[in-house]
Amino acid sequence: MAYRRAVSIAEAFKSSGTVTVRGWVYRKRELKDKIFIVLRDSTGILQLVFARGTEAFNVAQRLNLESSLVATGLIKEEPRAPGGKELHVQSVDWYYEGAPYPINEDAAQADSEYLLDVRHLWLRSRKMQAVLKIRHTVFGAIHEYFRSRGYYEVQGPMFITAAVEGGATLFKVPYFDDVVYLTQSSQFYLEAFIFSLEKVYTIAPSFRAEPSRTRRHLTEFWHAEAEMAWYHLDDLMKVNEELISHIVSKVLEERLDELKLLGRKTEPLEAVKPPFYRVSYDEAVDILKAKGVDIKWGDDLGADEERILTLQFDKPIQLYGFPEKVKAFYHRNDPQRPEVTLSVDVLAPEGYGEIIGGGERIYDEKELVSKIERFGLNPKDYQWYIDLRRYGSVPHSGFGLGVDRVVMWIAGLDHIRDAVPFPRDIRRKYP
Repeated sequence: MAYRRAVSIAEAFKSSGTVTVRGWVYRKRELKDKIFIVLRDSTGILQLVFARGTEAFNVAQRLNLESSLVATGLIKEEPRAPGGKELHVQSVDWYYEGAPYPINEDAAQADSEYLLDVRHLWLRSRKMQAVLKIRHTVFGAIHEYFRSRGYYEVQGPMFITAAVEGGATLFKVPYFDDVVYLTQSSQFYLEAFIFSLEKVYTIAPSFRAEPSRTRRHLTEFWHAEAEMAWYHLDDLMKVNEELISHIVSKVLEERLDELKLLGRKTEPLEAVKPPFYRVSYDEAVDILKAKGVDIKWGDDLGADEERILTLQFDKPIQLYGFPEKVKAFYHRNDPQRPEVTLSVDVLAPEGYGEIIGGGERIYDEKELVSKIERFGLNPKDYQWYIDLRRYGSVPHSGFGLGVDRVVMWIAGLDHIRDAVPFPRDIRRKYP
């Protein structure tokens, strides 16, 4: 294709005179003497004007939504156009005439199950484009936070041989003449790394065969996990606050346009600064009882309870001190109060609930074996994990952050499927 060097739409708005742009047909309106096409690319949208009697007009007549083209014309001020400028097209230098597009972004189907069936096409919508850009910033902010504070990025395997969270949520995978499982978490492997690198993190997929049909569960999700040698619960809670605040700050800095397009109010995000509220499990039970929730000490908090609790606060909560039975076996029990664990969940405000789960890990070999057995598990299945405690073990802490849940909250989305390019849950594995 031989034509003038094309500029992005964002660059075109800063230009004057004749420019060449390229992209896809986002909107099209045909009048008697003109055709208006709103062109989109990864940087924005620009109105193109085609005058009747030109070859460019004849081409524009043939273009369906999402047809692609390269066009050259004169950029002009036009207050009625999106962004206040438009391109008066002189020539269409190249185009690809797409088939009739099966999605109308403005129609009722935009809220239907149909959009999950055509997710490969729905990614082109401005709403999904905004979500994807927010995801990009969230992932980058996580890397930036850890790397700027001396953490090393590491990688664990996706095939594992024993449960991290619970055996009922493991995906079985044939492995030559054996069976393995898709990882639920990289935590155990990160714990191995701390004896070499001390502070480590990873961002990787995790898989959980949960039959949940809630608005915040997926079977495949992105997990940011960190483990730190020598860290206790208070140290961990400080990291939680810093990391979440850093992520939100970067999104507010880089993605205000995308938040606006999604209709997200930014005032709740602007309040996300340390210190977060620290609420004990005991206090949470009292708050919920006062709100009429049927809950007793020792019960786990589900999505409904977390929603009610978070609506009482204007920024994230660090909920700590869970009873032993509602947390996994690897959480260290509080020596001063053995019935509770040195664990913490971070709950996002506005009803979104848990985005981080973590705590101090058991670092004593005998204590770990005892708790594995108390939970009805077989220590032989965790031999290498126990082995870490035999040679120079140290106090340490860590956490897992659900990146998709963070995106859902920050973007103000109603369902976690809207926060993921190609969601996987109990009902969906296509496309």
